[in-house]
Amino acid sequence: MEFYARKCIADPGIDRLHSLLILDNLPKLCASIDSITVNSGHTGDLYCLWGAFEVSREPLRCGARFSLLDCPHALSWTITYNTQQQELIVHCTIDKAEVDPDFAESIQLFVDDCSVGMDEALR
Repeated sequence: MEFYARKCIADPGIDRLHSLLILDNLPKLCASIDSITVNSGHTGDLYCLWGAFEVSREPLRCGARFSLLDCPHALSWTITYNTQQQELIVHCTIDKAEVDPDFAESIQLFVDDCSVGMDEALR
């Protein structure tokens, strides 16, 4: 399944976006993430609305991808900026085509929290 949130914002600059999208900042950028308990740069441990998980960060040309490495649903999300559309995009995927509606709702809440947090951080 895929989940999205889009926000039209002025170009934040890729360097600024990359400097924001680090593991230590995730709790500030997404209300659904409570804490980062271990951080070794590109991997760490986080605690979020679904519990504790190992997380990895992969820089992308126009943002970053985060993956919950031990998540039973292979949840990952990207935060990127589309310069042509002047749009910040949060895109989240899991490895199931269908899930319980409550779980799908919690994933959309997570995506929306990331979108709101990024919007606030980039103002």
